[in-house]
Amino acid sequence: MSVHGIGVAVVSFVCAAGAAGAADKKAPAKPARAIELTTKSAEAKAQALETIRRIETFQGGSLGIETAKKAVEADPEFAFGHYLIAVNSPQAQNKPHFEKAVELAPGASEGERRYMEAHTLNRAQKGAEALEAFRRLAADYPGDRMVQMMIGQISTGQGKLDDAKTAYAKALALDGSTPRVHVFLANLHTLQNDYAGAREHFKHALARRAEGTAPGQIHFGMALTYVYEGNVEQALSTLRGFADEYRKAPANPGLPEVFIWNAMGRINLENGRLPDALAAYEKGFESVPGSAASERDKKLWLGRLHHGRGRTLARMGKQEDAWKEAEVLKKMVDEAGEEGKEFLPAYHYLAGYIKLEGGDAKTALEHLRQADQTDPFNKLLLGRAYEKLGDKENARKAYEEVVASRQQGLDRALAYPESKKRLAAL
Repeated sequence: MSVHGIGVAVVSFVCAAGAAGAADKKAPAKPARAIELTTKSAEAKAQALETIRRIETFQGGSLGIETAKKAVEADPEFAFGHYLIAVNSPQAQNKPHFEKAVELAPGASEGERRYMEAHTLNRAQKGAEALEAFRRLAADYPGDRMVQMMIGQISTGQGKLDDAKTAYAKALALDGSTPRVHVFLANLHTLQNDYAGAREHFKHALARRAEGTAPGQIHFGMALTYVYEGNVEQALSTLRGFADEYRKAPANPGLPEVFIWNAMGRINLENGRLPDALAAYEKGFESVPGSAASERDKKLWLGRLHHGRGRTLARMGKQEDAWKEAEVLKKMVDEAGEEGKEFLPAYHYLAGYIKLEGGDAKTALEHLRQADQTDPFNKLLLGRAYEKLGDKENARKAYEEVVASRQQGLDRALAYPESKKRLAAL
């Protein structure tokens, strides 16, 4: 999920055996073969399984690291324990843990080694090789649920949506008690424009969430189905309900609820509800100053406030005021020095948005080309700019990339319907 800076992505593994086959009259059939964890410590195994359960119930990240570290403390030679720390850690911090898992892999079971090797291929952007490795693993370990989950994720990334659906169906048959597989299936239905079908799976996921949690993956996913359909009121109602639950949930990750309000602000903005958009951005930031967020993160949210204000003011026709917000953001980026460079694309996105709303498509295009080229909404803006400049070929290409995108999130949900219409009209 990505909602202007909010993004979480982990992979997971389950070593429990799958559902048994048809029962024999004299004795139950053996469960299908699954990968086994290699540790002599019962405590290490228990903590590893708890880490996996947390991932499957959207309690990974810091909570997953907590139990994975306990697994490694109980058995420092536990390769998969180190792997679990890595997959729950931020990308900037996970390399040492992956390297330790690789170092200890020779002492792991064959299934564990092959699983980690396949995942390494996927991390190296060798998706086709990774997918084939996981398929071979599935053939040898048909009872391993999370091998199927990985096949589903990689297949989705490669646009093989039917293959992904088949893999998730197998995972569901092995164990459908946790919400994650239902969310992945819902996302597939969303990508296939079956929004009612997606909502059914999100409802199943909601019924299986861990007590005391308010998983954004479920609530945001549900809201996005309404955004795709143009049902703004229902999308906003879903997010308001999420904000209420998030506020009360004892197991939330401690982030201020600003990310929910920013999403509401953006939905209002792109649907022409400009005063409501501005109010939502302001309301969201109220949760930041007194929160437990780091000072760095508080500055990031302040920057996002200026970003939201700038776009909204531009849509209101207040170009001068909007550009002042862009200048404030640029100053914040410059003052951050080397660390600020990663936020330059966000500045160019804002500058391009403002210039485009002001009718200066040429300058807008210069900025938008320096913004995030993987962002579906930035692609939509590029398409609009190209169209205004009479460049139908590049406009068509930009819209086609939005429609073909498999990036789940608010950016695509807001960009897809318009891109599809504009593409049909070119």
